[in-house]
Amino acid sequence: MTHSNLTIFHPAVFILLGVPGLEAYHIWLSIPLCLMYITAVLGNSLLTVVIITERSLHEPMYFFLSMLAMTDILLSTTTVPKALAIFWFHAHNIAFDACVTQVFFVHVMFVGESAILLAMAFDRFVAICAPLRYTAVLTWPIVRRIALAIVTRSFCIIFPVIFLLKRLPFCKTNIVPHSYCEHIGVARLACADITVNIWYGFSVPIVMVILDVILIAVSYSLILQAVFHLPSQDARHKALSTCGSHLCVILMFYVPSFFTLLTHRFGRNIPRHVHILLANLYVVVPPMLNPIVYGVKTKQIREGVAHWLFELKTWCWASPLG
Repeated sequence: MTHSNLTIFHPAVFILLGVPGLEAYHIWLSIPLCLMYITAVLGNSLLTVVIITERSLHEPMYFFLSMLAMTDILLSTTTVPKALAIFWFHAHNIAFDACVTQVFFVHVMFVGESAILLAMAFDRFVAICAPLRYTAVLTWPIVRRIALAIVTRSFCIIFPVIFLLKRLPFCKTNIVPHSYCEHIGVARLACADITVNIWYGFSVPIVMVILDVILIAVSYSLILQAVFHLPSQDARHKALSTCGSHLCVILMFYVPSFFTLLTHRFGRNIPRHVHILLANLYVVVPPMLNPIVYGVKTKQIREGVAHWLFELKTWCWASPLG
């Protein structure tokens, strides 16, 4: 493509550099990234299938968990395959519309996952603080409305980003120093004022996520207060173990995301390749670990996986090809 500093244009393609400064190590970086991505997709797919097929897991808690698993698959699939294509095949080009689409889905999945974690915290709050009212409060119509609200909120918050990017003229360069497209990184290539992009891109999603964090913190403070007032130690242990996996997932999601955001915003002395490596790890490490954490800490999930694998083995042996 011919670059011009005088002509305002919407480029047909952007050029993703991968991890600038570490081009010589792209092949080596791709190996752990690929393994983590495969683990994330297989683990979350298995978790989703088990929850759908096992009747004992047809409860609101596991419905939200299946939503989390599908969100993790979409988040990692939106970014990692393109990064691997850059590392393996030097496929640096990405169409302008594809780049905007990638921006949209990355941010929608982030906001959506935060809302799902809030819904799961609410589920645990009702289950532990008001167990006798659990089935009356979290009926399936209510659960479906919560799911619809999560999807609608995520879409409405991020959809304006498409128009904020489309309105910008790009007359400087079409080179993106990253392995995938993200809102502010693309906006900074424009030759126009991007104040609105910066304010909306940082303030609106972050305010919503911080609100989710506050509500989750309030839920778990009330949960812990209720747990420590339980009469028996066994009841306290069971309640804490039920919430333990969820707390691990919450920490794995929010700690890296806020750390990445703060280093990107204030860590001016941190090399660019460190920012990009952190961004790539963020979209693949939590999705990889989430099904492992739930599989290890949740007895019903372990039993469901074992039963599903047994049924699959039985079917394979009974089939003509077996």
